[in-house]
Parts: sequence; C-alpha cells; structure tokens
Amino acid sequence: MNEAHIAKVVVNLSLDRSFDYNIPPPLRGHVRVGMQVMVPFGRSRRPAYVLEIVSESSYSEALKDIEMLNDTRPHLPPKLVELGRWMAEYYCCAGEKAIRTLLPEVIRSGRVKHKQKSYCYIADTALAERFMIEHARKAKAKCALLKVLFQQQTLPADRLMKEAGAGSGPLKALIKEGLVTEEKRVVEADPFEDSAFMATVPHELTDEQGEALKIILDKLSQPDPTPHALLLHGVTGSGKTEVYLQAIAQAQDLGKEAIVLVPEISLTPQTVARFRARFGERVSVLHSMLSDRARFNEWNRINDGKVKICVGARSALFAPFRNLGLIVVDEEHENSYKQGESPRYHARDVAVMRGRLEKAVVLLGSATPSFESYSNALSGKYCLLKLTKRVDDLMMPEMRVVDMRREALNSEHPGFFSKTLLEAVRRRIAQGEQAILFLNRLGYARQMLCEHCGYVARCPDCSVPYTYHKKRESLSCHLCGAVIPAHVKCPDCSAEDIRYMGVGTEKVETIAGALFKGAKIARMDSDTMRNPASYERVLNDFKRGAIDILIGTQMIAKGLHFPNVTLVGIINADQGLYLPDFRAEERTFQLLTQVSGRAGRGDKGGEVIVQTFNPFNPAIDCAVNYDFGGFYERDMEVRRELLYPPCGHMIVVHFKGADSALVSAFANEFAEKIQPALNDGIRVSAPAPAPIERIKAQYRYMMMFRGQNLKKLRQLIREMLLHGERPKGVDAYADVDALSLL
Repeated sequence: MNEAHIAKVVVNLSLDRSFDYNIPPPLRGHVRVGMQVMVPFGRSRRPAYVLEIVSESSYSEALKDIEMLNDTRPHLPPKLVELGRWMAEYYCCAGEKAIRTLLPEVIRSGRVKHKQKSYCYIADTALAERFMIEHARKAKAKCALLKVLFQQQTLPADRLMKEAGAGSGPLKALIKEGLVTEEKRVVEADPFEDSAFMATVPHELTDEQGEALKIILDKLSQPDPTPHALLLHGVTGSGKTEVYLQAIAQAQDLGKEAIVLVPEISLTPQTVARFRARFGERVSVLHSMLSDRARFNEWNRINDGKVKICVGARSALFAPFRNLGLIVVDEEHENSYKQGESPRYHARDVAVMRGRLEKAVVLLGSATPSFESYSNALSGKYCLLKLTKRVDDLMMPEMRVVDMRREALNSEHPGFFSKTLLEAVRRRIAQGEQAILFLNRLGYARQMLCEHCGYVARCPDCSVPYTYHKKRESLSCHLCGAVIPAHVKCPDCSAEDIRYMGVGTEKVETIAGALFKGAKIARMDSDTMRNPASYERVLNDFKRGAIDILIGTQMIAKGLHFPNVTLVGIINADQGLYLPDFRAEERTFQLLTQVSGRAGRGDKGGEVIVQTFNPFNPAIDCAVNYDFGGFYERDMEVRRELLYPPCGHMIVVHFKGADSALVSAFANEFAEKIQPALNDGIRVSAPAPAPIERIKAQYRYMMMFRGQNLKKLRQLIREMLLHGERPKGVDAYADVDALSLL
C-alpha cells in the first residue's frame, strides 16, 4: 500500500477547490489534517490549510512540495475540518469560506493588535439626522459614515470607513463636530477581568427536571448515543438553564468538553455570569464583540485545553474542542442562529451535525420549539424531553385577551391602550411592581400618508415606506439607513394636513409618560440601544427597581428574569401576522409566548394582557392558552399540503442587481438551466420579485424549490452559482433551509 504523502489543501482564495501538494520526506508524519502550511502558489507563497492526506493524486503532472509547517499557527481539529467541508457542500458556498468561518480572522493571521482600537458610534442621534438632512449633497462622505452608523450602531473605525467608502478626514471631522463619538478600547486579554461572580451550587431539581437530566446523563455515558440530539421542551420559567448546568457538570466529570450557544450577543453576559458562577475559570466566551486580543486569547485557551466550557453566540459553535461531549443550543427556535451571509448556515442544524461527527450529545432547548425540531422529536429522530411546570410551583401568568375592535368604539382611551391595560399598569405600579410593554415596531409611526392625494413617503432605494421619528422630526429607512426631514406638507399636492399612521415604541413611550404620571419609564429598541453598554445599563436599572415600566421590541422578549415583573402588556399581538411568509404565524406564536414568560417569575404571580384585532387567530388563541401542540397541528395541515418545512426541505435562490431587467433575465435563464434536475417530487416557484422588491438600490428576485429529497438539485445549484457565468452587476446565491421569504 502506498504511503499517504499527498496533502489536499485549500488556500485563502474563493476558488472553491482544493490543491494537491507533495509532502516531502522530512515533513512526513508531521503534516496533519487541520494544520496550516506554506505552499508555492503561482509566483507567490501562500498559507493553506490541510483538508485531507491521501496516497494518490488525480493530477498527472509532478506535484509541488509543501515548503514548511506554520508551527506558530494553531491548527483545526480534524472533525472541525470535516464539519467545514460538509457546510460548504450543504449550504452551497465556496470551501474556503466555510474554512474561514471556522477560524476567527485574528487566529488565521496570527496578528494581534496590542494597541487600543477606535470604536465609533453616533454621539447625538438628533444632531446626526439633522446634519444628514442639511448636508446630503455637500458632505456625501460624512453622510455615508453616519448612514452606516445608523445601521450598525457601533463599529471599529477602520471597518466603518471601509463600509462607508470614506477616508479618515471626514470621520475625524465628524468626531470634532461632536456628531460621532470615538471610543478607545483596550485590547484586553481577559473578557472577565472586570467581572465578579458569586459562586452557586446545584439546585434541587423538580421531578420533571430530574427525569430529563437522567436521560441526558444516560446519553452522555454512551460512546455513540442514538439519537444524539435531544429537544428539551420546557415552558418559560421551568428551569431549563439548571438542567443545562447540571448536564455540563456531568460532562465535565466524564472528562468531556461543552459548548453553550445563546441566540444573541446581548444575552451572552447574563448567560456567562450564570455559568462562571457555577464553573469558575473553566468557562470561556467567544463572540464577535470581543476585541481581537480577547478573542485570540480565548480561542487559544480552548485550543490549548485550558478551559472545558465555551459560551457564546453563533460562532462559538466552532470552538476548537477535541473531546466534545455536549452542545447546548438555548432558545433553539431563534432566527438569529441563521447567518445572513455566506455560508448561510443555521447554527442549530450545524450543531446537530457536529454532534454526529464527534459522537457528542446535542441538547436543544426552547419553550416554543421550531417546527423542524419538534417534528424531528415526534418522529423519533430526536429524543423529546418535557418540562410542563415552572420551578417552585409558580403558576404560569394569567393570559387575558382584549378585543381591540370593541375598544375602538370607546373614545375615552388612547387607540392603542385599552381600558384593561391602563388599569392593570396603574394597579401594578401602585403596588410597587414592574411592567413590560411590548411592541415589535420601531419609531413613532410606521408611515406618512397624505389623505388628499394618497402619497406615501417611501425610501427611493428600498421598497418600503419611511418610519417617522417624532423626537428627531425625521423619516428613516430601517433597511438602508437613509434619513430625510419629516414632511410638514405633502410633497406631491402640498396639502398640510398629512397624517402619520401606525404606532411604534417611541409613540408608546410618549403616551405612557403622559398616562402614568410619576412612573419611571425606559425604552429598549435598536433606536435607543446605540452602543454595547446601553443594553446592560438599562437592564441593571430595571433589575434594581430604578425603572417601573420597560417598553421595547423583541430584544426584551427573552432571557430576562426579573421576579418583580408582574405584568406584560402586548400592545399589538397582530404585528407580523400577515407578512407574506409561511412562518408568520409560527413567529407570532413564539414571540407572544416568549414575552409572556417574562411575567410572574417571582412569588407575586403575573398577568399578561394581549391586545388584538384578531382574538380567534390560531396563533393568538393557542398562545394565550399555552397550547403549543394544538397550534403545531393546525399549522402543519397547511405545510403538509404545500410541502413547506418541516414537511419538505426548501431552497430559495436569490438574484439581485441594480438593473431590474438584467436580474430578471438572469433569473429566468437560471430557471431554464435547472429544469433537467427537477422531478415530480420537487415543487418549484418560478422566478418572481421578492416581497420586498428593492433594498439598497438593488432589485431582488427569488426562486423557490421544495421537496423531500433535494440533494441532487442542491449540488447542481451549487455548481451553477459558484462556477457558472453570470452578467456583470448581478449577484446570485442560495439560501438552503431558508427561514424567511422576505
């Protein structure tokens, strides 16, 4: 048998192919899968990662030699390399991009900046918007910088300038003028150095928690658990986190490592605090908001075996553990686990695949599981664990529905505050308790309408109306970040009695301040949470009772545990119900259930008031009755008929470009070429404009495929998108297992 002496490597170029190199005798036995090596490439030398070591090559020409090992660069565990190769194939992306996803840039380069790094954020929103309005033509570079910051909130200065296409001069001028704040951040070595944790001990478990943990421990003790994925379906407040903690402790006792994923970076500090309090310095953290130095150190602590637990958002899934025993995916239903750029992977699904490759247990937790996970649990592909009761015998909050159609007949109350909600908030505040008011809509009003001619103020670059912000007297687009002054009269017919329609969190805050005199009110949404410290500051104030009423969007719907919150008011439960997306009702059910779960987590009990114009809609009716099973069965009837997930797989191919005709023509050409791969088991939606047809001056078309087995189709789509020809100015990509059609 020939000795394996040929390395298949991938270089840092989006070529979607590997290259064969000979391993010279002095390096044989030292080159391993996942290592970084230096290879001659054309007229240059390039770093490359070893994907595989084989004994034969399909190339007839003599192979070039690997020049050297990069011993100073950490190498990837072989199972992680295998996972990256699977991601490239499954999610239709170039292999190099998948490998890059496994490694933070600072690890790939090995260059750690020890100096302070400049981060920028808008200093004064109102002044910044006024500047953009008044200087849109004269100061385009400055406005471009502000526009990016309105979208991204906080960015490193170098990345800000790159995304805005502007130089350092305009940025320095904005800082000098007080429109942008520049913050020097030390590249810290330890993300926990300013944190103190009070040690905790395991809690006594309820019978349901104990039974769930017993099954998890049984799986952990098996060398190859089948099934290896478990769904922990537990109502809000049922103690899922304590089950995670004790399961991880058992994995540690077995000498195994653990990864804990949370859906958003904003939830990471709270989760890390709980895990550090239990496990101390054995816990590491990985997420995109860490400085380069901190990420470099944390990654290497994991790679060197100095820590056994990693907590973080999506990217923490790729922590370089070599004896992985348990992966926890908390709030597994959350959309934020899906990456929006290539590779467009879903962290939950990739976690299940990593668990399979490494024979590790994967624990998915949620009060409102995704239909995909719940279907897998019912079919036996996953193991289903249930927690039906809250800990300490706490009751689920009482859910009360207010039919706003009847309230509309009562002119004594503001249009979006029912009499029931008004009285409930006043009663709870008078008793020294706290309330949460939820509305998943930003701004003061959702659009400007002229009642004379029907004009609606729309963003010229996106197919959506502007959102009105009263405090800043501006209209903004939440898709591209554009800002213009609010109209005082109709631009088309000059009528002055224009109307701003709809309600957002800013308007709720304004009206609440007038209705609840003396109450301390705060708002949490992406308009107010402009830098990383804002979120933690408001939550700390709420925790210590300095805030009576917290108003916010979906960022307050999960992960908050405040025993003094006894009331949750849902201003408009219908928000999002009628979007052109088959998951609209599922998301509504999940959001209502999650935000309702913030109430009654102490010994005072809680209530939830749900305001709706559609009280008999299945999503709302089932949510207020805590009937996940009933909602699942009702919604699945439609999905079975139409082969929507989880009854079939779905691939959405997107096409976009500045020229609508060119994009449309390429989409139709693609549809013709894909015909040979189709069969009767695949349902196809022909190319058509996307529900939001234009974003950032790019026209968008989409084509959808649904079916039970799309493997061959997926392979052809990947080949056509990565290696086929396309017109200049047209981009195309596949979203495998798409979560949204918008």
